[in-house]
Amino acid sequence: MKIEEIYNVWKSLFPLSEKQTELLRKKFTAEYNYNSNHIEGNTLSYGQTELLLLFGKVSGEGDLKDFVDMKASQVGVEMVKEAVKDKSMPLTQNFIRQLHKVIIREDYTVYRDLPGGGQTSYTIHAGQYKTRPNSVITHYGDRFEYASPEETPSLMSDLVDWYNVAEKAGNLSPVELAALFHYRYIRIHPFEDGNGRIARLIVNYIMARHGWPMIVIRNRKKAEYLEALHRSDQKIGKVPSEGAHATIGKIAPFLAFFRQTVCEEMQCEIDIVQNADQDTWWYDGMRIKFRSGNGSRLLSFLCQKPFATFNEIAERMKVNRSAVQKQIDGFRKKGYLDRRDDGSWHILALNSRIESDGSCEQYE
Repeated sequence: MKIEEIYNVWKSLFPLSEKQTELLRKKFTAEYNYNSNHIEGNTLSYGQTELLLLFGKVSGEGDLKDFVDMKASQVGVEMVKEAVKDKSMPLTQNFIRQLHKVIIREDYTVYRDLPGGGQTSYTIHAGQYKTRPNSVITHYGDRFEYASPEETPSLMSDLVDWYNVAEKAGNLSPVELAALFHYRYIRIHPFEDGNGRIARLIVNYIMARHGWPMIVIRNRKKAEYLEALHRSDQKIGKVPSEGAHATIGKIAPFLAFFRQTVCEEMQCEIDIVQNADQDTWWYDGMRIKFRSGNGSRLLSFLCQKPFATFNEIAERMKVNRSAVQKQIDGFRKKGYLDRRDDGSWHILALNSRIESDGSCEQYE
């Protein structure tokens, strides 16, 4: 099915019920922030992310910065959602810098050990373009330079001006606009830190602004994501200004990856909504395929009885305790559930049935 056909099916689902809207909002909040930040090295688990952003609670161990970064990421999402309400307002550099200030929060110093001994440091500036060159070592081992600090302001001005003109012209679809903006932006890398997170937020700004779903680029596809960008770099060359002015035809590898991602994200939402009366479970954008019906029954029971003991679970499931423990251990490794500090079971998988609170079905 072509992307336009999937989009039409997705669009036909609306308006959603209040419970469906809330279900998808919670899903996106946990999945977007978890994945976007994990691509950049955040160590919080999916369960910690959901507990922090949906319930305002902190559980388990983790670097304080990772918790703060995750909260700031959601503030960025809310800022984007607010901005897209006014379609008459063009995209501005100031909005991008403010978004960066939100996710970085404040200036901070980074310290690096030098190969020959000693240490160097530099400052990350929140909401300000970079003051020092930045580059990346690709997984092929070569160094790839981004735009210099001197040329960054003019390239960002070109980027924003191009976007506003291209949007009005309407020659590119919203998906093409978002993909091309992402690629051009990354070739500039205008900030000392947070560029990937900003790129993915602006992608969703563009998508939502044109009535398309906000999407999640999954951490499990990080290698594919980076490879698509790298293959586009190879077609365009290493000169930053050429990458910052790339045309849609030159980024075919990244556009193909991005279109596929959009299709998968839309299809996931379609399947969840269309299975609202079915006992289907989902985790991190994928439908769970249980080996037996006991898997679904176990998650449903723990939704309703979060403080259930192993013996109580075994009695209800009509299996022995060791089998229950083995299945729960397997689910915990896959991320479907976890145990909170108070001993209760925290179900991280999402059930498409919404008779109860939008996350767990009523167990019968």
